Amino acid sequence: MTLDAKHQNVVIYGNAASASLIRYWLDCDSHYRVVGFCVDAVYRTEISFEGLPLVASDEIENVFPPSRFHLIIPLGNHSINGIRREKFEEFRRRGYSYARYVSSRSTVWEGCRVGENVIIYEGAVIQPFTTIGENCIIRSNVVVAHHSRVADHVFLANGVVTGGKCTIQEQVFAGLGSIIIDNINIAPRTFIGAGSVVIKSTDPDGVYVGNPARRLENKTALSVTGGE
Repeated sequence: MTLDAKHQNVVIYGNAASASLIRYWLDCDSHYRVVGFCVDAVYRTEISFEGLPLVASDEIENVFPPSRFHLIIPLGNHSINGIRREKFEEFRRRGYSYARYVSSRSTVWEGCRVGENVIIYEGAVIQPFTTIGENCIIRSNVVVAHHSRVADHVFLANGVVTGGKCTIQEQVFAGLGSIIIDNINIAPRTFIGAGSVVIKSTDPDGVYVGNPARRLENKTALSVTGGE
């Protein structure tokens, strides 16, 4: 299938390391063509980034109208993925559709559903009968096992492994090398610390650490997240 210009041209939201990385991947490992970057006006201290135009987000329609350009938002886990969610929903209201990037060095089995603004790093494995929602980041060497569902606005850090038939609800963050066993429900806005092993379903807004993972008292996910 021949792609028209709209489906080839992409603007990246951001001008930090995550934006540089997704630009590299899209240039080297996709059919997309990166044509510029955008940030909120308060963060626009230059007129270009990596040799391409850097526009203020409140002016983006004048330079890169939604009828001709996709966006991609590679923001990390700021505010338990809340900033990425906010920007995703804002630009959708403004008429933009989103690119997705699935590394050619990942394994995503035929029939798996992958939403818009999803970024899947090299080495990730998405097993059969799995659904990945919108606006998710799946980093290197993650395994999402069969018959699992990952909802919107989720961030799975390097090396996360889930068992089969897991449900990971909206705005979950799972840290480096964490493990979620079979048939577990991870509630909205759960923060799972690096290396933790989750053997029981979680409650919303909790911080879970350890092996087995336990909820930290008097801690909420928003209190421990930052991110690139």
